[in-house]
Amino acid sequence: MRRLGPCILAALAVTLPATATELPVVSVTLSNAGLAQIERRGTVAAEAPVVLRAPSADVDDLLKSLVVFDPVGVVEGVRLPAQDAAAEAFRGLPLRPEDFASRVALLRALRGQRVEAGGISGRLADAEEIDSGLRVAVLTETGLAAVVIREGDEVRLADAAFAARVRRAADALGAARAEDQRRIEIALRADRAREVGVLSVTGAPLWKPSWRLLLPATGGEARLLGWAVVENRSGVDWERVRLALVSGNPAAYRQALYTPIEVPRVEIPVRAAETVTVRPDTGPRPPPPPAPMAAAAPPRMRAAAETAASPGGAVADRVASQPQAVAESSIGRVAFTLPAPVTVLSGETANVPFLDARLPAERVWWVQDLAARNPLLAVRVSNATGSTLPDGIVTVFGAEGSESGAFLGDSDLRAVAPGEQRLLAFGRDRDVQLGRTASTTDRPGAVQLQRGRLIVRGVQRVEEAVAIDSKGARGRLVLDLARRPGARPDFAVAAEGEFGLRHEVVLDGSATTLRLGFERETRSELRLWDAGLRPFELMGSWREADLDAAAPRLPGGPGTLERLRDLLARLPADAEGRAVLQSVIDAMAELRNRLDAARSAVRAYGVAEAALTRARQAVEDRTGPQREAARRALNDASIAVERAGAEADALWRAWREAVQALLARES
Repeated sequence: MRRLGPCILAALAVTLPATATELPVVSVTLSNAGLAQIERRGTVAAEAPVVLRAPSADVDDLLKSLVVFDPVGVVEGVRLPAQDAAAEAFRGLPLRPEDFASRVALLRALRGQRVEAGGISGRLADAEEIDSGLRVAVLTETGLAAVVIREGDEVRLADAAFAARVRRAADALGAARAEDQRRIEIALRADRAREVGVLSVTGAPLWKPSWRLLLPATGGEARLLGWAVVENRSGVDWERVRLALVSGNPAAYRQALYTPIEVPRVEIPVRAAETVTVRPDTGPRPPPPPAPMAAAAPPRMRAAAETAASPGGAVADRVASQPQAVAESSIGRVAFTLPAPVTVLSGETANVPFLDARLPAERVWWVQDLAARNPLLAVRVSNATGSTLPDGIVTVFGAEGSESGAFLGDSDLRAVAPGEQRLLAFGRDRDVQLGRTASTTDRPGAVQLQRGRLIVRGVQRVEEAVAIDSKGARGRLVLDLARRPGARPDFAVAAEGEFGLRHEVVLDGSATTLRLGFERETRSELRLWDAGLRPFELMGSWREADLDAAAPRLPGGPGTLERLRDLLARLPADAEGRAVLQSVIDAMAELRNRLDAARSAVRAYGVAEAALTRARQAVEDRTGPQREAARRALNDASIAVERAGAEADALWRAWREAVQALLARES
């Protein structure tokens, strides 16, 4: 683009005041909560402002957390460009950002403004490119003049205030092209030079610990090496800064402090005189008839391995030593401060060592799933560092014998407080075989008779039987079992946690079976007859029911007596209520006999009644001497029916009395 001169095309770069101080970063604290606390510090001259540069995404956090340390100065305020600086700079101007695409577009957007060009003053009318330069049309007091502007010449705006606004718009347009960065100026008032510090907390990639665990073949001490992956996305270089790595769980919020927010308001309409409307008179009409009474409307609802030593010594002792960070613990927080300065340039990722410690360790087998065929290879470590170890991935290496220097597997370490233990599984032992069966048994312990039912109290046992063949290997086996609400374990519980209940056993090399049971108290009811029987069905006449169909529901009917005898067989000899149960069984056996007798009598009555019906029919069908013989047979059939009915009544009554006697009994 050809030059128009400094008054029209103002400098696009933002130039710092000569006395402004940009403080270097001296300390960075990274949190596993995704935060970075950055401290800048340096000498600032009297009355000089401090300037920070930060990514646009961090401005909200800077405005929220900025703290200034000045021993003698006074903070007057913080200034920075508006979030949409270009839009704000162009507000009220006859320009748009696209007008800066060329000098002709810019001048045409400024048409009507008073300018000076080539010694001629007037209002800018038009501009166009020609071979010899730029021709500008200027409307003067006397007419229209054309001026050719060559390289090095200027078109000067006569209104200095307007020219300054155009320059600011150009500055904002240039800054918008570096939209990722914001320049933040802190105005300080002081009468002398001094050291000033600025502290801020912004969002940042969380630092990621990773661990290397050098593991002995059996037990003793393991060596734990801690490395931290850190990333600098702050927009400024960290050169020889003091780096601290914090593990904690702080509450962290964001708020749109940098974004202009307009509160919507209720718009009140402009009031005008009310419109007068008149309905035309249509004459009188007969009154409507009264409406019928209606029910009130309801209210509307409101919306709703091997151990031989390897040549040259154990690998753990030959791994290079790492710098030990200084660990400082407070309530819910631990900070590891690296002993030496660290340099991480903007946009770089670094992996820095921060811990080298010896931890008590024991190799174990770990069973998390009883249905698994093989146990996990694991190590139990104790945190003897005095500081909480944060979450991180663990790469496990062998340190002795045939495992020396070998990769054994990866594991997941969850935060470990000082003195706590963790199991770290890093593989599966395919040599050790597991087998599992489960069973449930109910043991009655006491019986109580209540009206028409037996209350049975007992114990239910759920057992997991785990068969283990370690192929001669010896060591500790750790098993995790799920809790069973309301049940108590009958095995030793070494620990409880999110894993459930933990049981441990030492294997001596031989095949063994572990029986791990849970027991809970139970209470059940055993009805002596169908609870749905109505009183007249239980105590009414046998003529009102089909006894053969109703027998399974009645006291003494088939099924109940057999269940009672099975319960007695399982009840311990000294159990509470055993004698009561025996007496109930005896009573139910008697009821069975009485009911069977009554059913037989009822069936006999049915046979007799059928014979009576046939005898009546024979009397009607015969005449003469045969009719007399039929009448005698009818008389005999009537007597037989009466006797059968009386016998059925007596047996049914005896059965009902036995039922009433049983109903009246209690334990």
